Amino acid sequence: MFDVITIGSATRDVFLMSRNFKLLHQNKSAGAKIEVEKVIFSTGGGATNAAVTFSRQGLKTATIIKTGKDMLADYILDELKKEKISSFAVKDNKKGTDYSTILIEPSGERTVLVYYGASRDLEVFEIPFNKIQSKWAYIAPGDISFSTIEKIFSHLRKNKTLIAFSPSKKFIDMGLKKLKPLFDKTEVLILNLDEAAALTGISVKKEKEIFAKLDRAEKGIAVMTKGKDGAVVSDGKNIYRVGIFPAKVIDRTGAGDAFASGFVSGLIYKGNIKYAIRLGSANATAVVGEIGAKDGILAKQQFENESKWKNLTIKITKI
Repeated sequence: MFDVITIGSATRDVFLMSRNFKLLHQNKSAGAKIEVEKVIFSTGGGATNAAVTFSRQGLKTATIIKTGKDMLADYILDELKKEKISSFAVKDNKKGTDYSTILIEPSGERTVLVYYGASRDLEVFEIPFNKIQSKWAYIAPGDISFSTIEKIFSHLRKNKTLIAFSPSKKFIDMGLKKLKPLFDKTEVLILNLDEAAALTGISVKKEKEIFAKLDRAEKGIAVMTKGKDGAVVSDGKNIYRVGIFPAKVIDRTGAGDAFASGFVSGLIYKGNIKYAIRLGSANATAVVGEIGAKDGILAKQQFENESKWKNLTIKITKI
């Protein structure tokens, strides 16, 4: 029995850092060479990012991903093994492993070039559900089809697995009505502010109205991250508002995954929203201080023992 399984995408990432990338935005780079000052290889994807958080928090973790049969997949799987994560990886004979190139300017601004490969073709029949019993599931679907995710939800709920759902843009664009059957089976829904506004059709300036609509659509806990402005959480009874820990931002890649998986880890351990918010906030802060989606992810001992993660003001109001 696992504490948590993650389902979604896995990518091989390369980060290129240069002060000259601004030329790309100024349309002055055609035919020119742009010098890169630093190259960092890493991995990403919602499923593997979250899995590393869960494992470093001491939870027995598995991940379900689809990759190509290539060296990129080997690198990802080796990393997961080092992180003590059980991998149930499906390998595609035709498509390659998902790949991203991230161009980072000194300001932290990013341009992301993405190849969606094998991950989007994950099918339900490829998942060894008979081998995977888990208390929780964290689903970050990426480009996986709706029909596959819908069947995964149904299977998990039949086995009384609690589901945390972090829908991708592809799913957000489907609209609230289409996603309602998934929300009915969701314990924790995680969105950023722009996603929540797009999904509900309500302006980002009308936060209260956004949450009212989300609370009607989803009976569990709704989490809305707001980048440098922190996060807001609703449990249907109370609204929890929080800022951020002090941070030097180097790269925002993976910050959303870090908050979401940290929050769910806190719920699994304590069943306490305030603790979950603090863990999610700390995890996201640690991640943006490093390059890539995984390097800064906190171990349980770091979060519990380092004083800088102890105090975070959380304002609670009744709905």
